[in-house]
Amino acid sequence: MSRRNLLSLIGLTAGTAAMYQAMTSLGLAVESGYKGPVKLEGDPKGASVLILGAGLAGMTAALELRQAGYKVKILEYNNRSGGRNWTLRGGDTYTELGGATQKCEFDEGLYINPGPWRIPYHHNGLLAYCRRLGVTLEPFQQINHNAFLHSSKAFGGKPQRVRDIKIDFQGHVSELLAKVAHTGKLEGGVTKQDQEMLVEALRSWGALDKDYAYTKSVANSEFRGFAKDPGGGLGAAPVPSDPIALTDILSSGLWGSLANFALYEFQTTMFQPVGGVDMIGKAFTKEVGDLITYNAKVSKIHQDDKGVTVTYEDVQKPGTMAEEKADWCICTIPLTILSQIEINVGAPMQAAIEAVPYASSVKVGLQFKRRFWEQDELIFGGVSYTDLPITQISYPSTSFNTNGKGVLLGAYTWNGPHSYEFTSMAPEERVKRAVEYGSQIHPQYKDEFENGISMAWHRSPFTLGCAGDWTEEARKEHYDNLCQIDGRIVLAGEHASYIPAWMEGAILSSLDAITRLHQRVVAG
Repeated sequence: MSRRNLLSLIGLTAGTAAMYQAMTSLGLAVESGYKGPVKLEGDPKGASVLILGAGLAGMTAALELRQAGYKVKILEYNNRSGGRNWTLRGGDTYTELGGATQKCEFDEGLYINPGPWRIPYHHNGLLAYCRRLGVTLEPFQQINHNAFLHSSKAFGGKPQRVRDIKIDFQGHVSELLAKVAHTGKLEGGVTKQDQEMLVEALRSWGALDKDYAYTKSVANSEFRGFAKDPGGGLGAAPVPSDPIALTDILSSGLWGSLANFALYEFQTTMFQPVGGVDMIGKAFTKEVGDLITYNAKVSKIHQDDKGVTVTYEDVQKPGTMAEEKADWCICTIPLTILSQIEINVGAPMQAAIEAVPYASSVKVGLQFKRRFWEQDELIFGGVSYTDLPITQISYPSTSFNTNGKGVLLGAYTWNGPHSYEFTSMAPEERVKRAVEYGSQIHPQYKDEFENGISMAWHRSPFTLGCAGDWTEEARKEHYDNLCQIDGRIVLAGEHASYIPAWMEGAILSSLDAITRLHQRVVAG
């Protein structure tokens, strides 16, 4: 059983709190530890800090350290800032490992976020910086009851509405529990009064009839939708819809996808920056862009008792080497890259750097001639899930109910065989497959498709993967060693957090690292 399936089962049988606790124990999720603006009190006496990487972790450190009085410089591999906080728009080009180059052909105003793309309401650190830096946010639709759940092996391959599976599953389970409770056969310390209240709660929650049965009725159609919606004038009376049988829901496996809407990290309200997720990176860059040296490929990090020297190559001028020196170094380079760079740190940190693989992830953005998902199927934002290799389709949470073209996230894989399979394909083949698979859910795909672009993170030259993929065992053995200050070097980034793959993890890791570093500088 895969970890994702296990978590889904925990969520549906024991509740989302139990699932979130399980995710925490696996190092997949922890509530944001942000407690307010960082306070770097005390005089650093002109100390200098070299930051490696101009992603969110690096730029957060630069912003706060410069304001605290440090001399700060940043070395960045790419010709842009932001790291994985990145948006692809029409005219952008991207070359992946292997040399394949894609040019984004989206129309003006359309985009795809190949990396992070949504912000949970409880990621307080990131939200605080968005407020501080003037990044405008808008709602991101994670759950849409009118989106689809799809299995190629169930219901003849016909997609089912989220609400139908959710409400019918809820109704059938309520009926079973109500019958047990009504007969007084509940075990444990449940009083007669509790049983009576439970029965009434189940009747309401599950839209049961007077006999505690979940059957076709106006009552449950108020939840799952009508076969014929109420209207005006003659013949306007609504017609109740037919519930799906419990055995069909169970055998379809579609209930497993419901956990994607219940997880703490995906609960409403979620947000996204207006205009693309890179608006966050651009806002940071406006503050610290003058500190960044771009196209700097780090090849060696050396420290002694006096400071840190970093050797790097100019990406645009191969063979042209340079050095940068500082009293201290904050390294946010992904561990997949850092493990290949010469660095003189202690054995515990070196072992930690080498211990963490990175998750595989692939995204495919697809532009269509019209927003058919809204016009034909009344799907305004949200996510549809499928057992096909594309895994999910996310509909844009912008420009609702407008004419013109639109871009879907036509595939989003995360680890597992499908992700590795897509990674092995040429970029244009990933797009082709996303259209082929997606047409099984939306037949309009093939007629409406115009162009697409794909991102396979294991082929990204600046990360070699999507995000740190910790195991519980690896965290116990290596996490603290990874985060310790080693001489004059400290690491930061989403990989040095308990919120891997999220922007919040990168920011909180950075704030923790600079706080401890500042304490050492002032004390020294």
